[in-house]
Amino acid sequence: SMEDIFVPFLTIALAELGDKTQLALLLLSSKTKKHIELLAGTIIAFMVVDGVAVLSGLFINNIIPERTLKAISGVIFIIFGVFILKELKRKEDADGKGRVMSFKSPLLTGFTFIFLAEWGDKTQVASMLFATRYNPLMVLAGVVLSLTLLSAAAIYAGSFVSRKINKTLMTKIAGAGFIIIGMSFLIF
Repeated sequence: SMEDIFVPFLTIALAELGDKTQLALLLLSSKTKKHIELLAGTIIAFMVVDGVAVLSGLFINNIIPERTLKAISGVIFIIFGVFILKELKRKEDADGKGRVMSFKSPLLTGFTFIFLAEWGDKTQVASMLFATRYNPLMVLAGVVLSLTLLSAAAIYAGSFVSRKINKTLMTKIAGAGFIIIGMSFLIF
């Protein structure tokens, strides 16, 4: 029924609006011009993470504790933020201006970030819970559709913002943003 798609779609949209995932995508999109690849990697990651939730509930949390998954994600975000800032500094030293760093594979970058950030997230838990009440395939469709629309909006916003703000400043904001997101994973 429509309820099987609509309830998860609306709930996830409200829960994820302005979430760390959307902020990360906004920042990632400011570092690449390959926005479709970034969105594709993001969608694939959401399908895997939320598909696992729908199919196996909290099975993954029985193997790897949620706290460990969050800590791993936090460290990766911090490392990435430091890498962005170091790369900017290296390019400033080399040519006197801060050229913009871009990712070799936005698809892989988007997939990796979302895949790591979403394990044990409220979206994954909600997907599992919805699958116990509604048709699991419809739940997955509603969740992925909702997350796709939010991700596309975040990527568009990042692309727009990066055209309006100085590239060096945007790179510094992105680096600091990733470090802050990573620290939040470790603290909360």
